[in-house]
Amino acid sequence: MAKADLSLIQKLREITGLGMMDCKKALEDANNDLDGAIEALRKRGAAVAAKRADKGTSEGIVQSYIHPGDQVGVLVEINCETDFVAKTEVVKQFAKDVCLQIAALKPSYLAPEDVDPTFLAKEKEILVEQLAGSGKPANVIEKIVEGRVSKLYSEVCLIKQPFLKDDKLTVEEAAQALMAKTGENIKIRRFVRFEVGA
Repeated sequence: MAKADLSLIQKLREITGLGMMDCKKALEDANNDLDGAIEALRKRGAAVAAKRADKGTSEGIVQSYIHPGDQVGVLVEINCETDFVAKTEVVKQFAKDVCLQIAALKPSYLAPEDVDPTFLAKEKEILVEQLAGSGKPANVIEKIVEGRVSKLYSEVCLIKQPFLKDDKLTVEEAAQALMAKTGENIKIRRFVRFEVGA
């Protein structure tokens, strides 16, 4: 196991926002490969998230954002397990970042399971019709439609969108990274976006 390079530890801390010891260990385990260390930390975040997923999230914060010009406003509720964590700067910053995300990228739904089934069925129907004359076999068309639906989710579902602060992550993965950092289950519970005239 290679000794972690100090400049790489600093760089990894800037990228992930995690503590020095977490970054040092990840770099040592990855033999000072920055990308490998990032991937390991992301997997760890997902593992922490999976372990904490059944923990109750009855505490949290409501964050607001009004875009300059007063034409767009956002409210988002972020839930966690304790009021102590809810009041930490990292959770508040995450809530602010999510507000900016919603203001800029205009998600219609929180998660894929929230998507209106009628809207989804119509989108699939349109895609199948577009591909009908392509001469492709039905199983290939089905895979293409699956891929396009996944892309649609990344546009209309908040947690599936690329995270504005780091587009290598989705919003969901950014929340998982925050769970790894805080050691608590953290959920975006709901949001609302107002736009004048929309």
